Amino acid sequence: MDNIMASTVPTWVPEGAQRYLAHTEAGRSIRDLARSAGCHASTVLRQIRRIEMRRDDPLVDAALQSLAETHFADQSRRQEEDDEPKPSEPAAKDEEFDREALRVLRRLCETGAVLAVAEDMDKAVVVRDSGAAGATRTAVVDCKIAQALALKDWISCDNPGRISRYRITPTGRTALGQLIADAENRARARAEYGMAEAPAAFQHRDATRPSSAPRARRIRYTAAESPLVALARRRDRDGKPFLDESLVRAGERLREDFELAQLGPQVTQNWDRFLTGGGRVGFEGDAPVARGSSEARDRVARALSDLGSGLSDVALRCCCYLEGLELAEKRMGWSARSGKIVLRIALQRLKRHYEMQAESDRRIG
Repeated sequence: MDNIMASTVPTWVPEGAQRYLAHTEAGRSIRDLARSAGCHASTVLRQIRRIEMRRDDPLVDAALQSLAETHFADQSRRQEEDDEPKPSEPAAKDEEFDREALRVLRRLCETGAVLAVAEDMDKAVVVRDSGAAGATRTAVVDCKIAQALALKDWISCDNPGRISRYRITPTGRTALGQLIADAENRARARAEYGMAEAPAAFQHRDATRPSSAPRARRIRYTAAESPLVALARRRDRDGKPFLDESLVRAGERLREDFELAQLGPQVTQNWDRFLTGGGRVGFEGDAPVARGSSEARDRVARALSDLGSGLSDVALRCCCYLEGLELAEKRMGWSARSGKIVLRIALQRLKRHYEMQAESDRRIG
């Protein structure tokens, strides 16, 4: 792809979509695109035809239309205004897209999970079929992210309609594995060079480990699903599920509020106040926030404050950050296999918190 096209569209846009936009919006001929790419014209033609056929998908069509309006409308004027490149901006946007894609694809890998998109809505939701208990909303997704996932063929819809339901594709599962590996490599690099995200309260554990000791594998459960879903499949000594459906729903409810809390203008909300300190209900922000996201933040803060120190930590890490139990145990300095017991206690108290909240709301009403 030549430099003009590379500077026009984001780097996450697939190569075929880039050539399709260059042909339909910028007016470049197929032979010209093939000459720039160093391939045969029939290769470019097949890519363009494939993208055109995929425009029946509402998310793909919306993604292409948005890219055309944003990056190809009055292109000559924009190139004159953007004489000085901003190298840090594309990198930041790419990292943000990878982070959101990782979050959404992980949820879509859960059994019975679909991405529901309604017409003329700014947000989409990931819903997981919980069997007799009904459907559980596990994530809220900006439609721009959903459009990008569809354009990259990471999600697909068999029957588009007023409410379209998308499922993860084999290509999406492969991409999820690569995104998980990239995220772990970045986290490992930060830890090795003194930029670990863990608070100082449990940094002393790494100091006692010999520098030559090999790093243990951090995640044992399937990395594409929630730790709660993995624990719910395990059985205790009596043969009953280690986590019953009510405890999983309590954890998913905390996760749902946590997701909603990230949708306001302060999308980089810092919840570290609740880690190893018990947290406090108060919240301070510098920018105004939307009412819905503010209420969700308050619900998360009340729930974590009610759990108290230790329990709020493991709930936030496993339910909201989707950290594995082994990683949570290491960061908190717990013995091996003790995290699942503490997590179950936290979910039991979280379930009681939501039941008390519901009872209080009924009395007020």
